[in-house]
Amino acid sequence: MFVVSPAALDLASLARQVAHDSAGAIVTFSGTTRDTFDGKRVLQLEYEAYVPMAEAELRKIGREARSQWTLHRIGIWHRTGVVPVGETSVVIAVSSAHRQAALEAASFLIDALKARVPIWKKELLDTGEAHWKANSEATVHS
Repeated sequence: MFVVSPAALDLASLARQVAHDSAGAIVTFSGTTRDTFDGKRVLQLEYEAYVPMAEAELRKIGREARSQWTLHRIGIWHRTGVVPVGETSVVIAVSSAHRQAALEAASFLIDALKARVPIWKKELLDTGEAHWKANSEATVHS
């Protein structure tokens, strides 16, 4: 359940997909476009990705999480294209028998995604400025 797509994201749907009868916890994370950054008004974000590589890296990150915590299921969906203020750009859901493992794994997953997955975002500001930002360790967008 590692998907990069222009489709709108549904956190409840992903949470249902990671549900498991032995899960005592399902932890979810939803990242949304906020209206300001560094004191400037943001109109929208636009995401681009090299989808095959991004999905492969998401699967790798999922395997790493499974090696560190006892988890039932993991799902990570990231949106591409234009994501207006207030809309969701990434959702993560993790199920585990115990909450601590699910909480720690969800935190690891979003941090690893932001550091390593080749997804780039362009911030469009109300001043007309636009700035591309790359994930910190991913290849820089040209």
